[in-house]
Amino acid sequence: MSVEIGLLRGINVGGTGKLPMADLRSILEGLGAENVRTYIQSGNAAWQGSVSEAALADAIEMAKGFRPKILILPLQSFRAIAAGNPFPEVADPKALHVFFLASPSLVDEAEIERRKGAEERFQLTERAFFLHTPKYLTGSKIAERLERLLGVSATGRNWRSVEKILAMADEIA
Repeated sequence: MSVEIGLLRGINVGGTGKLPMADLRSILEGLGAENVRTYIQSGNAAWQGSVSEAALADAIEMAKGFRPKILILPLQSFRAIAAGNPFPEVADPKALHVFFLASPSLVDEAEIERRKGAEERFQLTERAFFLHTPKYLTGSKIAERLERLLGVSATGRNWRSVEKILAMADEIA
């Protein structure tokens, strides 16, 4: 049975979009997912089976009254993105972020280059945007407007979360 990873955006932040992970697991199980695991309260899940983004968003909206943005990736795709990390030398996992893209970006990378901070480095791949920002996201010149710059929907995770989600998914694979 295949393993999928779900990345939910904008839940349990600032008092809006409240979705306890126990509820997320229950919703996923109701959609046929098996061996559901979650990581921290920000909407990271892995499971066996096949669940569509639309079905999960619909189920959350029915149960909780809001509709989060959701990106679901097969484990193989998530693993390939992580393996493509262009900054393996970064020791602080909170200074490296991966923004998973809903679709390939057609942005002119020169525009991002012009807007980034002096300490920031990035690499855009077909399905991810890697951002090394030593001053973390709060010190980033581009993180806040990244979706607009890329022109596609994206959801970011720091490197520590990427590693934890991958390990969690490997447990059920």
